[in-house]
Amino acid sequence: MDTTAIVLAAGRGKRMQSGTPKQFMLLRGKPLLYYSLRVFEDSPLVDHVILVTEEENIAFCRSEIVERYGFHKVERITAGGKERYDSVYQGLIACEGTDYVLIHDSARPFIDGLMLERGLSAAVKYKACVLAMPSKDTVKIAGEDGFVKETPDRSRVWIIQTPQIFSYDLVRNAYDQLRAVGMEGVTDDAMVVEKAAGRKVYLVEGDYKNIKITTPEDLETAEYRLAKNEREI
Repeated sequence: MDTTAIVLAAGRGKRMQSGTPKQFMLLRGKPLLYYSLRVFEDSPLVDHVILVTEEENIAFCRSEIVERYGFHKVERITAGGKERYDSVYQGLIACEGTDYVLIHDSARPFIDGLMLERGLSAAVKYKACVLAMPSKDTVKIAGEDGFVKETPDRSRVWIIQTPQIFSYDLVRNAYDQLRAVGMEGVTDDAMVVEKAAGRKVYLVEGDYKNIKITTPEDLETAEYRLAKNEREI
């Protein structure tokens, strides 16, 4: 079984309020992107890594991240597109022929080997799965008038994470089909598979620590967590 991780690092991170793209911001002295690449590099379950970034950042990623930190599994750095789904598609093109793909946002630095193991095991069985966790909070669905329209049963609400893991042929065909008719409203890869392939996507337990770094407050939380881990080692 051949597996490839597609790591997305093409975002601008506008909510981070920084001139530096968040994937390159330093976290305990290393770029945020470093942490997820390190997990994939060290995992025996992942054979290849495709890094997707903006065209102007390819040389920087190659010299200052891939070569500097010895990420030998990063076989290709490719330019992303305007939207997230465009970048995913470029990653899929770059790893044609693999069996399973793990699509991961580089802004989630706290994945680990156990999450990958659970996810790949489920992907082999169900062909499509996402890491996720049950919502801790009550969720309200708003109407167009700004009032609460409905309150879904919290026990059935899950917060979606990455990586999202699929059989390559399934997700590539789904992307090809949906791109032909339009990608409006698509916010993650599971939606592509659900809409284009009509395929159910299995929810795999991720971890509450698998947060996405979006705001300066998230970066502070990540700094604290890494510092705590260092003290405990």
